Amino acid sequence: MLKILHRIIRFTGKYKTPIRLSYIPSLVKGIMMKAPLVLCFLAINYFMEGTMDKQKCWYLGLAVLLSVVIQAVMEHVVNVLQSATGYKVFADVRLKLGDHLRKLPMGYFTEGNIGKINSVLATDMVFIEENCMGVLSELVTFIISQGIMVVMMFFMDYRLGLLSLAVVGVFMTVGNLMLKVSLKHSVIKQETSESLTEEVLDFAEGIGIIKSYNMLGERSHKLTDEFRKSCKDSIDFEVAYGPWARALYLTFGIGTAAMLALCAYLYNIGAISPIYMVGMALFLFDMFVAIKSYYGQMARLTVTDASLDRIEEVFEAEELADNGTAALGDGTGAPEIEYDNVSFGYTDKDVLKNVSFSVKEGEMAALVGPSGGGKSTIASLLARFWDIKEGSIKVKGKDIREIPLGTLMNRISMVFQRVYLFQDTIYNNISIGRPDATKEEVYEAAKKARCYDFIMALPDGFDTVIGEGGASLSGGEQQRISIARCILKDSPIVILDEATASVDADNERAIQEAISELCKNKTLLVIAHRLNTIKDADKILVVENGQIAEHGNHDELMAAEGIYHKMYTKLNGNMREAS
Repeated sequence: MLKILHRIIRFTGKYKTPIRLSYIPSLVKGIMMKAPLVLCFLAINYFMEGTMDKQKCWYLGLAVLLSVVIQAVMEHVVNVLQSATGYKVFADVRLKLGDHLRKLPMGYFTEGNIGKINSVLATDMVFIEENCMGVLSELVTFIISQGIMVVMMFFMDYRLGLLSLAVVGVFMTVGNLMLKVSLKHSVIKQETSESLTEEVLDFAEGIGIIKSYNMLGERSHKLTDEFRKSCKDSIDFEVAYGPWARALYLTFGIGTAAMLALCAYLYNIGAISPIYMVGMALFLFDMFVAIKSYYGQMARLTVTDASLDRIEEVFEAEELADNGTAALGDGTGAPEIEYDNVSFGYTDKDVLKNVSFSVKEGEMAALVGPSGGGKSTIASLLARFWDIKEGSIKVKGKDIREIPLGTLMNRISMVFQRVYLFQDTIYNNISIGRPDATKEEVYEAAKKARCYDFIMALPDGFDTVIGEGGASLSGGEQQRISIARCILKDSPIVILDEATASVDADNERAIQEAISELCKNKTLLVIAHRLNTIKDADKILVVENGQIAEHGNHDELMAAEGIYHKMYTKLNGNMREAS
């Protein structure tokens, strides 16, 4: 238990000093809570001795009032030092997590970790912030208070002290056994929570496909099973925890009764005075409240411990190294992009093997080939979404691992089929490309991307707030806004996953015109889905099974009568049949 407390305090980092300082006012508050009992004991003592008078009544009354005022003041100080600090701690942790996630390879987000991240942010951090940080000083106070009570018993009679010490020992034994059970089930509960979150997100994101293919029953069963598992694990936790909680309360009841019985026996034999007997009666039911309350926080602390495990697990995910210091310069004579024997695998499976090619400044290189061959992976590696296993990727003659990530990303713009827009104004979604751009530059980028007219037709124009992911716009409108963002960024390299492959005919012409504006005087790496669109490419790279199977321009590849020739011939044959 103390180990968990120490871990939580260590986790608070630079804020641990105010939390530790909060122990002092919390201890004073705890003493002041007992002060009315002590004053009551004094009053009874005065009455039994026949020495009570008006002045003493006033003093005792003022002392009670003062103890209540001090309690209130100390409670406020504790809240300032501890509870408010908890929110500051997790404000910093969330910012730190955001920075950490930004530096992780994209592979981390495709390996079932979205549910984990969501659970950490929405469940684990909130639980600790709201349920744990506000009681840290109280837990320490419970320990100190119980120690004071035991010392008081030794002061009254060594036999009372020994019995109280024995009862505390039983409490610790039961509490530590309960801790083991609670820790085991807390881990299971948190894992179930993560799994449930993953399934809920999966269900919500895929609801369109699920409904269109009439899979509601099948997918609902999976989601229902997760809810049932969560329910079962929660009940199992309570079933396993319950007997130990009852044992804790039994220890409290039996220990309190034993203390009363021993006190009565000692009074009967004249070992303690009547005044001490009255004092014991007053303090009896507070005798073991501190240690009972301490272990009563067990479930909360074990869930906190499991939550910290998951938070730290996310932080332990290895970041992409960003220690490059190389400046790009003009790279005279070097290709704009160069892949040299690049090999890569997401896990143990190789996706790319010995990929080599180069693209000169202003050239267009097109990646074509069957689905799953590695085209998108080749393009993503240029932006360091992952780091390669072997070989090198260079920009202007510099290995991209030697270039600061910020510098590299400033040089590259990306337009993919799947567009993500933020729940914000259209203006802010475009200005992400270059936050310091003027309003005129943003408007000009929108005009070049062929989205200015439809934006101005909206009720609030550029100040229109769009739904999360761009849900309130059509696919073609979203695509044009993403292109406007890239036009504004004006990077020399453009990675283009053929943006017209999945839009309607009405939007295709506007998007093609927008792409033409984006690509002027740029070096292009295009993932091609429609071979007719890349006939004029300077280089066509046929990617199959993670390798460059063929390369050349359109005429050279057609003359070779290889894979590209078959693909192009088949495409034209299908088009003739369709017409």
